[in-house]
Amino acid sequence: MPRLLLISGTQVQGKGVFASGADIAELRERRRDDALAGINSAIFSRIAQLPLPVIAALDGFALGGGAELAYAADFRLATPELKIGQPEATLGILAAAGATWRLKELVGEPMAKEMLLAGRVLNAQEALAARLVTEIHDSGALLAAAHALADRIADQDALAVRITKSVFHAPRETHPLIDSLAQGIPLESEAKFGLMKAFLDRNETRRERPQKPQGRE
Repeated sequence: MPRLLLISGTQVQGKGVFASGADIAELRERRRDDALAGINSAIFSRIAQLPLPVIAALDGFALGGGAELAYAADFRLATPELKIGQPEATLGILAAAGATWRLKELVGEPMAKEMLLAGRVLNAQEALAARLVTEIHDSGALLAAAHALADRIADQDALAVRITKSVFHAPRETHPLIDSLAQGIPLESEAKFGLMKAFLDRNETRRERPQKPQGRE
């Protein structure tokens, strides 16, 4: 069974919040050396590079670094209350934990520039239309929907899921060679033989079932 990571927010005064970004008073005191440390960037890169699938359940605000954390996930589900965007330029800084390149890959250059350069914050329906999120659920049903997605992933073979994610994120110039090399790994796995035998056995059983006689009118 594939292992998964589910990232969700919390409730603040009865309202969901995924991550509303950094504390502005604290952010004001940061200097060049803090930027060069790249703490958030390194953490989010590690999340994106995890071999296991990552699901982000987004409720309420996902702004600044919170949005960049969401971009590092493989799947993003949202509630109707979602507000996601990059307000950094309004504060005299820039989004430096992945948004300047992950966002373009996710929603395309025009939308990414609107969010990064013009401060556009997307609501849930706009994020769905941009394919930044794939599902919208009421707040009370969000985690159940995320777990349902996790269950669908868990129905897949763990090795196949892990290798597929790695190949998916491989540089374009490595394809199709890396696809062929990667395919050789699960082709030798015991799980592959067991799953394919079970599939063939089920089909054989269906063919052997006697057909009910057709009635005549």
